[in-house]
Amino acid sequence: MVDVGGKPHERRRATAAARVAMRPETAQALRSLPKGDALVTARLAGIMATKRTAELIPLCHPLPLTHVEVAIDVAGDGVEIVATVETTAQTGVEMEALTAASVAALTVYDMATAVDRGMVVESVRLVEKTKG
Repeated sequence: MVDVGGKPHERRRATAAARVAMRPETAQALRSLPKGDALVTARLAGIMATKRTAELIPLCHPLPLTHVEVAIDVAGDGVEIVATVETTAQTGVEMEALTAASVAALTVYDMATAVDRGMVVESVRLVEKTKG
C-alpha cells in the first residue's frame, strides 16, 4: 500500500456513475421482477459494496466513510446509477464510488437477466472528485 501517513486528514468526496442498457419494457418492469424490486436491491448493494472496497481491490486503503448515496434513475432504455461517497481521511474515495456504481449496476443486471438477456453494463466512470 502507498504510505499516506504523512498526509493531512481532509474531507474528500467522489461521484461515479454507471449505466445498464436494456429493452424499454425491462426498464419499466424493474420494480416488479421475479427476484423482487431491482432498484431498491441495487441501491442497497451499492451502499454495502462501498464498505467492502478495501477487501475487493488489492492494496486499497480501508476508509471511514461518512456518507454514501446511491441514486438510480430509470430512463427509457435503461438505468443510470450515480454513487457519491464521502470521508474525512488521508486518501480519496474514488474506488469506493466506482465500486458502488459497478455493484449496483451488476445487481440490476443480475435481477433482470431472467427477462432480458441482452442487457449491457456500460460507461462506468468517475464523474467528480473533490477534497478540502
